[in-house]
Amino acid sequence: MGSVIAAIDCGTNSTRLLIGRRTHNQEFRTLVRETTITQLGEGVDRTQNLSLAAIDRVLATLLMYKEQLQKHQVSQVRMVATSAVRDAENSQIFLEAAEEIIETKVEVLSGVEEARLSFAGATNELEKSKGPFFVVDIGGGSTEFSFGFEECDAYLSSDIGCVRLSERFIHNDPPLPEELSAALSLVDLHLDDVAREIPSISQATSIIGVAGTVSATSMIEQGLQTYSYQDVHGHFMSKDSIEEVFRLLVTDNRVGRLSNPGMEKGRVDVIIGGICILAQIMRKFEFENLLVSEKDILDGLLMSLSANN
Repeated sequence: MGSVIAAIDCGTNSTRLLIGRRTHNQEFRTLVRETTITQLGEGVDRTQNLSLAAIDRVLATLLMYKEQLQKHQVSQVRMVATSAVRDAENSQIFLEAAEEIIETKVEVLSGVEEARLSFAGATNELEKSKGPFFVVDIGGGSTEFSFGFEECDAYLSSDIGCVRLSERFIHNDPPLPEELSAALSLVDLHLDDVAREIPSISQATSIIGVAGTVSATSMIEQGLQTYSYQDVHGHFMSKDSIEEVFRLLVTDNRVGRLSNPGMEKGRVDVIIGGICILAQIMRKFEFENLLVSEKDILDGLLMSLSANN
């Protein structure tokens, strides 16, 4: 029986845990996959600091995750932090406290490292002959774009995320047309950079979307009241259905958005920024369908642990 390994991602909007048992050839069998919305990046775009309340929310979640690590007798953990911690001037306070709880170093990933790991996780189960693949990871503070067949050949990290955009532009409920226009314009500027840095996007046979915004959009589109990995992972969403969800969310107020199937309280205030990014990506690069993947950076992290042992 293979050893048990784990990955923890301290993201801008959520903290996530993946525990797996090693099998063979960088493969693992999932034992635990958990997501807790902790909003670590709340206010960071404006203040350049992590709030003490946000730090406390993540640390409380890590204490719960530590119980899971002990229960499953995890032998090795890789823990990472991303955009919010990269940007915050007081990140050391959080890093030291998190490391004390989990008893392992927190790696502050660059955007490029995020993109590579997301690509590895999202494409691992796919037939490589059906590539090339274009992977989009819409996070809280940044969005990672990656492209390739078996390996990630080109990538870019952009400072647009569901939390960052929502906090910067969306101040009315429901959003004003000019707020949406400003958010979409900024997304479009970043997508121009993506098109320049990854000119092969037009050759991609599939666009794969990962992370919370994509999962939430899939649940709303399918009418799922409760999360189901089997229903969300591998689901195809058409460009038109994404546009329908976009129109639904941006024209409703907070109470109305929260009434949508699968919408979590912790996501309802940042989904506008996220759906602006997702919809604009589909418009800009003219993909007709998007494949939803629940395998992402966490899976890439576990694969890296398996490969190194």
